[in-house]
Amino acid sequence: MVNPTDHASHYAPLGVLLLAISNPFARLQAAAPPPGYGNQSKVAVMWRSSAAWHHGLTKTRGTLSLADSGVEFLSAGGFRLRWPFAEIQTFDLYSRRLTLTGYGNRQWRLHGERSFSFELESPVPPSIAAELARRVAKPAVNGVPDPAAPCFATLGARHRTRGGGTNGVLRFRASGIDYVTGSGRGARSWCWTDIQTLALPDAFHFRVGAYREIFGFELKEPMTPQLFDRLWEDVYTRDLSGVNQKGGTHP
Repeated sequence: MVNPTDHASHYAPLGVLLLAISNPFARLQAAAPPPGYGNQSKVAVMWRSSAAWHHGLTKTRGTLSLADSGVEFLSAGGFRLRWPFAEIQTFDLYSRRLTLTGYGNRQWRLHGERSFSFELESPVPPSIAAELARRVAKPAVNGVPDPAAPCFATLGARHRTRGGGTNGVLRFRASGIDYVTGSGRGARSWCWTDIQTLALPDAFHFRVGAYREIFGFELKEPMTPQLFDRLWEDVYTRDLSGVNQKGGTHP
């Protein structure tokens, strides 16, 4: 005689497999979440926007929030994704797009870490972009510079790309370098901790070698040796923790 309990347990793996296929959230719920996922306490929200999470051929709508505790996506159906800042490896941020990469592995034995891409209904303010970069404190791609942030020098520049390029202004700040364009296309904001190296082959060409990307610029006016020396010192006398090795802290 067949024991009904044994019979049910025999077919349980098939049921789990069917659930995972029919429900794209099942695999996420089954995986071990990073620290902080289960914390349901109320936190101070700095900014939020309606958003669509793109995963495969599927798009899930909900709300993306930047809070004191990290980044959160809450779907319209109540499904929740959370990333404490320490669990964010890097991010790519543009006016209405955000891609977060954590430390969790990709599914189905694929190599590398898993990324989550969101399409945002509201544009990200530059102040929020800067705050996200500050709190993650790891090399990232920030395409939302603040054109009104205080700076100690500016230079007109062109960034050439295979598709043509952009014209804008390089703004040198106490905390990094911004490239601001009129349309916002191709703009960047680099903290000093984003930058691995700088190069000035001649007075009219300048290169920013960031950890995530390299930007070469044609300068519309010459960069003085004094300005380059200051930038060089800012990059090479600061460690990744933001501490100036000659004394003081990162502004």
